[in-house]
Amino acid sequence: MTDTTVATAAATSPARAANARRRQLLTWLAVAVAAGAVGYGVYALLFAGRTVGTDNAYVGAETAQVTPLVAGPVAAVPAKETQWVKIGQPLVQLDDSDAKIAVAQAEAALGQAVRKVKGYAANDQALTGQVAAREADLARAQADFSRARTDLQRRQNLSDSGAVSGEELTTAKNQFAAAQAVVAQAQANLRAAQGQREANLVLIAGASLDENPEVAAARAQLDAAKLALERTVIRSPIDGVVSKKQVQVGQEVQAGTPLMAVVPVNAVYVDANFKEVQLKKVRIGQPVALTSDLYGGGVKFHGRVVGLSGGTGSAFSLIPAQNASGNWIKVVQRLPVRIALDPRELAAHPLRVGLSMKAKIDVSSPR
Repeated sequence: MTDTTVATAAATSPARAANARRRQLLTWLAVAVAAGAVGYGVYALLFAGRTVGTDNAYVGAETAQVTPLVAGPVAAVPAKETQWVKIGQPLVQLDDSDAKIAVAQAEAALGQAVRKVKGYAANDQALTGQVAAREADLARAQADFSRARTDLQRRQNLSDSGAVSGEELTTAKNQFAAAQAVVAQAQANLRAAQGQREANLVLIAGASLDENPEVAAARAQLDAAKLALERTVIRSPIDGVVSKKQVQVGQEVQAGTPLMAVVPVNAVYVDANFKEVQLKKVRIGQPVALTSDLYGGGVKFHGRVVGLSGGTGSAFSLIPAQNASGNWIKVVQRLPVRIALDPRELAAHPLRVGLSMKAKIDVSSPR
């Protein structure tokens, strides 16, 4: 073997080794790609399509707006921003001086109404006696009228024989007319007395003292005054955290003015905005796994789908999209999905309204 042959063989050996290593690496790469494809296929077959997820999800709550029901100056504000309050706990105290005066006036009006109605009952007894007296007067007038009529008839029968003078007959006629007038007057007096009694009886008939309309109306006014006095103390409608406090002592507030909000952090929920293409299999009652940006992936929340919104966010926006216009670009819409959370998990890891969440719904479960 010549020196040239030996040199050529020495030069080709490293090249062959490099080619062999290259082929080996390409083989392993092909095996890895194939394994990855098989693994992805297995995952897609077994797991893909079982869940749908989104990070477009936020914590919400049925926040209670605290507003006064009566107007007045603010005397005290016991509630502080971020303070935890219980249902019924005083939040704002309005000046109650006018309300107390209104209660006193209503109490006085109720007392007057009670006395007035009792007076109706006393008048009924008096008017009953007056009717009886008018009936007695009518009876006497009728008796006098009967005697006058008899005397007149007797004298008329004797006048033809000349036994009764003309003057006596005229006197009998006058007495008869007078007795007749007295009967008419007595009848009118009786009708007037009966009318007065009936008018008074209407005011008290069919109802006790407490049920009398005048007394009931006065009592309702008193109840309204007491309610207005009670409403000078503005109380928390729910358990929660005081937020958006915008009231100070001395401020004059009107009914309906927003003073603060109470957020029920122990009853928050999540609104997850899923793309419309993800909602085909989403059903009410399906389980949901959630994580929050506040606690990170180490804290898992569990919930359930409780409802889907009646429309997309764009449909309820201030200026809805006019898709019927000529210049139109299709945009995938998102629909809010309401998710209820486990109260025990919320107690252990409280959330606040507006925090970001990640939600993943198990759509393999029918509900």
